[in-house]
Formats: sequence, C-alpha cells, structure tokens
Amino acid sequence: MKSAKTFLFAVLTLLPIHAVTASEPHKMNTVAAIEGTWTLAFADVEHPDGTRTHDYGDAPKGTLQIDHAGHYSLFIFDSSRPRFAANDKKAGTPSEFRAAALGASAHFGTVAIDPMRGTLTFHIEGSTYPNWEGTTQVRSYVLSGDMLSYKVPPRPNGDIPLTGWKRLRTD
Repeated sequence: MKSAKTFLFAVLTLLPIHAVTASEPHKMNTVAAIEGTWTLAFADVEHPDGTRTHDYGDAPKGTLQIDHAGHYSLFIFDSSRPRFAANDKKAGTPSEFRAAALGASAHFGTVAIDPMRGTLTFHIEGSTYPNWEGTTQVRSYVLSGDMLSYKVPPRPNGDIPLTGWKRLRTD
C-alpha cells in the first residue's frame, strides 16, 4: 500500500514537469517562437539579376515588436533621410516628402508562424503604404537562434526585399 502511494505521489509530482517539457517543442509552432523585441539587422533588396543592394541606405534602423498574442508593429527607416529644411512637417518640399515616404516602411497588425511551411503570415491593419492596409501577406522565413529573416513579396519590377532582425535579449 505504501509503495502504491509513493508511486502515485511520484506520478502526480512529475506530471506537471512532463507537461511543461512536452509542450516546449510546440512552442516553436506558435508565435512564442518569434515573440519579443527585434532590432533591424539588414534591409536589402535582391534584384532580378541576382545582385543584392541596400534598400534603406547603408545604415538602416528599425524595430519589430511581437507580443504573445501575435500583435506586431514594425518600423524600418533609411537613416540618411534628409531633415525638412523648414523644420515644419507641413512645409516640406516635394523632394523632402518623397525621401520621407520612400525612406520609411512601417506597418502593424497580427502575425502567425507556420514552421512546417516556413512562412510568416502578416495580417496588416495599418501601414505607411496604404495599399497594404487590410491585406494578408505570406513571407518565407528563416529563424536561426536570435536571427529572423524573411523575403517580402516581389515588387512589380521583380525586386525582392530581404529583411533581417536580431532579437534583443531582456536578460
């Protein structure tokens, strides 16, 4: 009788540990795999001829934040964008407005991950590029340690934007 109670105690004690351990592989199939704050590692573009150049200047900056429910916000900026000479956003010149619009990419919404297909699915709610608002975009990705990279759908000219993020540690 005592050994049965000991066995039952051991099973009930170890069951929660097994449940947590067994659920860890499943973590990679959920947004938890990409949850956190990321800093921009690169924002390049691959041209149809196979060459690769910087898409947002030589020193782009940006951040990507993803919460436990898959809500995200993403910002990419060309750090060489010129400041507005008038120091007034409403008084910019056409070239200043053009540089500001083309030198920034930002959007927010929800994101889902499918490791079996190797895809991220962005449900874009708002964007600096209005044509993306309300769209769903699927992107192939690679997650390796603290590096996340993906390909954006090709542009009309065949260029493929390539984006890479490095996870910021909260330790």
